[in-house]
Amino acid sequence: MQCNEIEQLLTEELKLAEVYVKAEGSHYAVTAVGDCFEGISRVKQQQMIYAPLMAAIADGSIHAVSIKTFTPTQWRREKLLNPPV
Repeated sequence: MQCNEIEQLLTEELKLAEVYVKAEGSHYAVTAVGDCFEGISRVKQQQMIYAPLMAAIADGSIHAVSIKTFTPTQWRREKLLNPPV
């Protein structure tokens, strides 16, 4: 699966404000930003990301996924504290 396909799938399924996907082979890193994560436990947030990707995980297109989730407020703070290099 291509990064842009994953980004589009997650954006459509979860109505995310922003999503970034990086790939190294079949290992993917997902950073997702959305209001849907407000007040939800980290485990539930991860499950929300995994759910739309399950078919690709099952068929082996995606082997591993690392996930970071943020609400828009948390994301603004994250960018201030850890600006991109």
